[in-house]
Parts: sequence; C-alpha cells; structure tokens
Amino acid sequence: MNHWLVKSEPNKYSWDHLVKEKEGMWDGVRNFAARNNLMAMKKGDLVLFYHSNEGKEVVGLAKVSKEHYPDPTIDTGDWVVVNVVPVEKFPKTVTLADIKKHEILKNMELVRLSRLSVVPVKREEFDIIVALAHES
Repeated sequence: MNHWLVKSEPNKYSWDHLVKEKEGMWDGVRNFAARNNLMAMKKGDLVLFYHSNEGKEVVGLAKVSKEHYPDPTIDTGDWVVVNVVPVEKFPKTVTLADIKKHEILKNMELVRLSRLSVVPVKREEFDIIVALAHES
C-alpha cells in the first residue's frame, strides 16, 4: 500500500464536500508530475486530505476507491482522475507549520514541492501525521 497527500482549496472542494458526496472524483490536476502521482495510486491506498491556501492543514484521511481513468471534465486525453472516499476526519488538524517544525516531516514532498497538488507520503511520515492528528 502506498500513501499520498492531496491538496484542495477548501472554498473549492473541502473535506466537508467529500463527506457530503461520500465519494469524490479528484479532478482538476493539470501538472504532469501530479498526474503521474494520480496514475500511481491504487485502490485502497490511504490519502491525507490537506486544505491549501486557507488553513494549510491536514484535516482528514481518505482512501482511493477507484484507480485512475480519463478526466471526464475535459476533452483532451492527457489528464486523469481518481475517486476517493472519506475514512476519518481528524480530531486535530496538522498544520503546515507543525509539519515544518518536525525533524522528519520538514523534508516531506508537501514542503519540498509545495506547488504539487498530489504527492507521495513515506510510511513513516504518514504514521507521524496520523499520530499528531490524534494527540490530546
């Protein structure tokens, strides 16, 4: 199983939108590196849901429910989407500031490649973020 982080502006598509829909199509990716990451996602992979611009925080955990297929929102065949389902809203968000302060997390793809909307997450990084989200 692989682990991922996807970013969305909460005013365009928030965690609450995903929960309301029960299954969301992750579309709108127009960067080849991010597209390649979508293409690498497998059904069952776990996904950290990150609110970008407003909040800048990991807010929940989702799971890939359908592997990549052509993006139905455009006519060209260069872009793909995946479907995700919500698993858990985190009891505590993990902010970008928290991530940058953490010795292991400060080198995450989220930090190093801040413009990418879909990035891989190492297992150790994933485990730390989930643990931080559940700290009292």
